[in-house]
Amino acid sequence: MEKNEFLAELGNLEEEALRAISSSGTLDELENARIKFLGSKGGLNEFSKKMGTLKKEDRPETGRVLNEARGKITSSFSERASLLKEEAEEKEQIDVTLPGRRRKMGSRHLIPKTSAEICSIFERMGFTITEGPEVETDYYNFEALNFPPDHPSRDMQQSLFVGDGLLLRTHTSCVQIRTMEKKKPPVWIVVPGKTYRRDDDLTHSPMFNQIEGLAVDKNITMADLKGVLKSFVEEFFSPRTRIRLRPSFFPFTEPSAEVDIGCVICGGKGCRICKGTGWLEVLGCGMVNPVLYDFVGYDPEEVSGFAFGIGVDRMAMLKYNLDNISRFYSGDARFLRQFP
Repeated sequence: MEKNEFLAELGNLEEEALRAISSSGTLDELENARIKFLGSKGGLNEFSKKMGTLKKEDRPETGRVLNEARGKITSSFSERASLLKEEAEEKEQIDVTLPGRRRKMGSRHLIPKTSAEICSIFERMGFTITEGPEVETDYYNFEALNFPPDHPSRDMQQSLFVGDGLLLRTHTSCVQIRTMEKKKPPVWIVVPGKTYRRDDDLTHSPMFNQIEGLAVDKNITMADLKGVLKSFVEEFFSPRTRIRLRPSFFPFTEPSAEVDIGCVICGGKGCRICKGTGWLEVLGCGMVNPVLYDFVGYDPEEVSGFAFGIGVDRMAMLKYNLDNISRFYSGDARFLRQFP
């Protein structure tokens, strides 16, 4: 083969290869073009074999031209491949022949669901929803609630301090003082929110949710407190739920009481959950200790009040018959889908 004929055919092949590459609309088409021109049996390799038919003195120049053509085609292929890959990634790939996939509906978490239900019951009784800070001072969390410094009752709180006299609040009762400082009687509030204590077992968590209730008005008695709590328990569980108050101690209430309900699991017959007693402790309560009124400027001769604290996590466990508090924080959507 003559040199001029070789170079002319090589030029035609190069133009054809560049057109095929630039017109490839998919990666499959581009791959076919690569095999046709750059593959082991492609056009350029055929020209490499034809080099042997040229005169010896013509081979250096034709070899240089052949390598240049191979470089141009290879470079064009790489650029086109990158562009097509980017376009493929940007384009949403939808196979319309696939069957449709039903979107799974979410479920509301039981803790905020239970908290909202409890707050709604008390709102219908005339209480107002109030909130406060989760990081509290020693004054509002303890001192103004009649927890003197170094008093043994502080040990019961298992506090988590964060430094500089600040701690993660151990109860939402501290919002009592903050509210009474700003508002004169009558005060009827419920305070939902997160609280924190160094406690972790099957029925306790280091972070738990509490709803504090406070009512301060004229002529409020223990009978009013029992009536409010009885109405709440009957609406939250069922009208057949029994209630009883047992003497207890809280520094910020006097007298104080623990509230038990008839076991909602066994109906009061006795089971593992109620430890065979037929009763379950659900909350603490009492009449507001008059000492607290000194911190907020209320006259104990003019007003009286009651307070109560409800553990939302425990109420949710009883409402939905759960035996382990950690289920609330497992992050498993299958658990929530059981309670649509």
